[in-house]
Amino acid sequence: MAETITKRADDYAQWYQDVIRAAKLAETSPVRGSMVLPPNGYELWENMQGALDRMFKATGHRNAYFPLFIPKSFLAREAEHVEGFAKECAVVTHYRLKEEDGDLIVDPDAELDEPLVVRPTSETIIWDTYSRWIQSWRDLPVLINQWANVVRWEMRTRLFLRTAEFLWQEGHTAHATEQEAVDETRQMLDVYATFAEEWMAMPVVRGVKTAAERFPGAVDTYCIEALMQDGKALQAGTSHFLGQNFARAFDCTFQNQDNEAEYVWATSWGVSTRLIGALIMTHGDDAGVIMPPKLAPVQVAIVPITRKNGDNEAVLDAAREMRDALLADGVRVVLDDRDQYRPGWKFAQYEVEGVPVRLAVGPRDVENGTAELARRDTGDKSPVPQRGIAGAVRTALHEVQQALYDRAAAFRREHTHVVDSYERFQEVMEAGGFALMHWDGTPETEARVKDEAKATIRCVPFPGQFPGVDTDEPGTDPVSGAPSAGRVVYARAY
Repeated sequence: MAETITKRADDYAQWYQDVIRAAKLAETSPVRGSMVLPPNGYELWENMQGALDRMFKATGHRNAYFPLFIPKSFLAREAEHVEGFAKECAVVTHYRLKEEDGDLIVDPDAELDEPLVVRPTSETIIWDTYSRWIQSWRDLPVLINQWANVVRWEMRTRLFLRTAEFLWQEGHTAHATEQEAVDETRQMLDVYATFAEEWMAMPVVRGVKTAAERFPGAVDTYCIEALMQDGKALQAGTSHFLGQNFARAFDCTFQNQDNEAEYVWATSWGVSTRLIGALIMTHGDDAGVIMPPKLAPVQVAIVPITRKNGDNEAVLDAAREMRDALLADGVRVVLDDRDQYRPGWKFAQYEVEGVPVRLAVGPRDVENGTAELARRDTGDKSPVPQRGIAGAVRTALHEVQQALYDRAAAFRREHTHVVDSYERFQEVMEAGGFALMHWDGTPETEARVKDEAKATIRCVPFPGQFPGVDTDEPGTDPVSGAPSAGRVVYARAY
């Protein structure tokens, strides 16, 4: 299998597509820009979803569901919002087809009274609902999350990273005070960062977006940014403080404790199947993807080494006993006793699919009461006792999870540069990586850098994101020569 994957150094973009195909994570569909998620890809998303869902509920949120179709007039109520999404909207104008001369055509008599937009994001339909749910301060806060699909009609698509339809979650909360809403926004960003680092083994930078990069209709957008192996940044999650913009647009007010009418304060926040692309590009190698054990659909693959036309029952019994012990310990394990494939082919398959730990057991292992444990991240192999196999596997899974994070963190450190000249900045952008450079705070300088260096300000980082670098220390913007309040994170990005 591995020979069908392009090397990263030769063509990183093709490597990414090859890995997705070989690991059976996704494939293109007949609808341009949409994707099919086979079990490997969907189970990975389910594991991400399950972990995040538990984290959301632990912070007091509940799940709900809102309509896929949104009246076009709803989007027009918030000016920045409609401007930000207008070019990406899929629109339903008719509700029926009819046959004419052997062809199916849109029935011109079935035009909708008002066109419906296929959900690009749900702020408008949700705030229309909240305007009916919320009457008094006693109704607040409203802490709702939705797991759904959305459609944004992208012209240039790439599996997981940018597709016309994708899966995601979107949180939408309502609060009585500005501070409560700001605290909620920051709390959910911290949830995303914790998930990225502790579950995905992917280090991230936390910060706030510039006005040019802000979510349409938001007052502030907070984000987590990750660095991929090709030196490009990937926005891995966002949390938006919406102020009272949507409450005003949908006349969502409440009676406060002084019996005065106030507009509600709002947030929204979301991550999507883009995280699968981030996982692939953070941990993959020339042989395929490497799954962090906490999220891997299969954490352990057991491969019996059997003899053709031989007595293999003892080997299979040992493999089954190990499987049962691991299942009892809560490990996601498969026993691959298919006889139509040779062990070497199975090893290659699980390598491509990124299974963190592989156990092989043959006749000699049965005699010795051992199995061969192989780690996907390093390729290291070692004998482990069959008795107590669950403990050995748990230790290996923990070590792989930590090693993946440590390796990704080391890569980010090596590719993060403190830059004090525009010439050096452009060199860093050509080589790839994060550049910590002073910014004068003007959109003109931001736009100039984007035009000349094809790089964007990924975020204004929170304090302490880069040990040893005080990003809040004032200085001079090397692009404009104007004073700067601090350094920002620049990068070329997906």
